Amino acid sequence: MEWAEKMADSDQKRVPNPVFLDGVKFPKWNYTNGLVTLANQKLYDYNKEQKYYDYGLSYAEQLIDKEGKIGGGYELEKYSLDLVNSGKILFEIYRKTGDMRYKTAIDMLHKQLETHPRNSDGGYWHKKSYPWQMWLDGIYMADPFSAQYGFVFNDSKAIDDAILQAELIQKHTYDPKTGLNFHGYDEKRAQFWANKNTGTSAHVWGRAQGWYCMALVDILDYVPENHPKRKDLIKMLQKVYQAVLKAQDSKTGVWQQVMDQPDRKGNYLESTCSTMFVYSFAKAYSKGYVDKKFLKSAEIGFKGIQKQFIKENPDGTISITKCCAVAGLGGKNPQDRDGSFEYYISEPIREDDAKAVGPFIMAGIELQLVLDKK
Repeated sequence: MEWAEKMADSDQKRVPNPVFLDGVKFPKWNYTNGLVTLANQKLYDYNKEQKYYDYGLSYAEQLIDKEGKIGGGYELEKYSLDLVNSGKILFEIYRKTGDMRYKTAIDMLHKQLETHPRNSDGGYWHKKSYPWQMWLDGIYMADPFSAQYGFVFNDSKAIDDAILQAELIQKHTYDPKTGLNFHGYDEKRAQFWANKNTGTSAHVWGRAQGWYCMALVDILDYVPENHPKRKDLIKMLQKVYQAVLKAQDSKTGVWQQVMDQPDRKGNYLESTCSTMFVYSFAKAYSKGYVDKKFLKSAEIGFKGIQKQFIKENPDGTISITKCCAVAGLGGKNPQDRDGSFEYYISEPIREDDAKAVGPFIMAGIELQLVLDKK
């Protein structure tokens, strides 16, 4: 737990105002802000230190106006799954404050999902600007939110939809060779990065797999025990996690940027996916979905993260290194985002990326919760 607190404190010192997380120059409603503020909120739930709750509250207060309209560039018509993620912090804020503007904002994000463009089998497009495409990332961005909405506001369709998205992405991106999941899928096979037979992208990108692992365990928080699909979802989680466990680097205990090419020159140990897998494994063990070998893997992984990626700074803060800054498929410069091995290893690497900071905090909390039960 001290590591989770140390990282949260370090990050708050670096970025006192959460609207500027992830290096943005102006307040932005974005998934990365949601990820870090959610991690702080979970830390508050554990240790009841007000500053961690206030960090998320401050983000919500600045980005949502008195009428409940979401600012910071949010537009429902963009139909971007990424823009749903920050809504996860609003459930707790609404519950604690009773302020209707947060309920209005939650409803707006749910409305986006209700009207979101879909593939022929019901799978959400990752964004309106990425037609017919499903990405692993999107499952984390939208579906735990959808399931929580259904749970909190008694809307069973929202829970069913979250489960459907996970089922569809598993069906379309599963790699029978490794048991892992390809980054994306194009129903029309029209994208230059898509396999003409299967529609999938070419490789297993670590962070995309990480988003998916976190999504599966988080969706389950809101699927009732008696739901007809609950057992199937747990089985799917076990199948996905087994493949990720197998891909863990035996020397360092962490995971690689391109997971289906472990021995290829230029591949590297990457921190964002490693923190996401440790969080997922520890939480899934705590919830009883997986056995003890996953807890052991999480403990080894957390030690590996500390050794490989965490550095102490002169001012007493800590930083997490070796974060892949960004990666995607296609878009405005197709030649740059072709889903090739060379592409994934060429993206910038930086320190203290929100996509490592948030899951690192959450991983520390989950491992502590396991220790508390012993």
